[in-house]
Amino acid sequence: MANTVTNANGIIAQAAQAQMEASKPKKPGAIMQSLLDNEQTKKILQNALHENADSYAASILDLYNSDKTLQQCQPKLVFGECLKAVSLKLPINKQLGFAYVVAYKGIPQFQIGYKGLIQLCMRTGQYKHINAGEVYEGEYQGYSKLTGELDISGERTSDKVIGYFAYLETLNGFTHSMYWTREEVERHAKKYSKSFSYSSSAWKTDFDKMAVKTMLRNLLSHYGYMSVEMMNAFSAEEPKKATEETSAQDDDIVDVDATIVDTNTGEVTEQELFDNDISVQN
Repeated sequence: MANTVTNANGIIAQAAQAQMEASKPKKPGAIMQSLLDNEQTKKILQNALHENADSYAASILDLYNSDKTLQQCQPKLVFGECLKAVSLKLPINKQLGFAYVVAYKGIPQFQIGYKGLIQLCMRTGQYKHINAGEVYEGEYQGYSKLTGELDISGERTSDKVIGYFAYLETLNGFTHSMYWTREEVERHAKKYSKSFSYSSSAWKTDFDKMAVKTMLRNLLSHYGYMSVEMMNAFSAEEPKKATEETSAQDDDIVDVDATIVDTNTGEVTEQELFDNDISVQN
């Protein structure tokens, strides 16, 4: 009888302990793991990525577990933004620089990287040359409004970055270039990125990188070959609208450019950037 009571007490204690463990709030990483282990989630990734589905799921979990700001977001919302990268078949690993999911005040947002833009351009098979980068003091020689040609063939005289350029040439011979001074890029960032003033903003930690991507993105949206995939990429970067679920505030706007793509018509429109599409240094 005593043994029976002892065993019963042990079972009850184990059950109580299990109930206590079950009632504890799960850690964010555990919730994301559960989401990725879900059969429907696995099917989504499998259909899109086939044999790469498992490794991509692991990269999503690694991204989430290594980013404390993302852990403040709902795992299902983070996964939803990751799916945008999945649909474009771009890796989500931060170190690779193709695509990112970043958090602003508890709201995750997909962002395509500079390398991601180049990758999508390459897939179209329409480009012969495409480039973007910094312009250093002494290099800028002028811009032709008539032909759209930019001359940055001057000899570099210092390490001071005075502006940024982007250039494309398609296989059918069409070419176009764009140049903004550093001040113009900064004005653009201040106007369209409400995270610009944050110390953790990419504009503060790596201004040149953000500026180069901004130049390339604007050149492509104005003059590039807009494949369906490219239109989807631009649309995916549009900031989230406020909902009851996300409780977005006015400041929850990410570092994306003011390009809007109509996915039904393919029309690309631009919010007011400057008086002219292409600005040059006087």
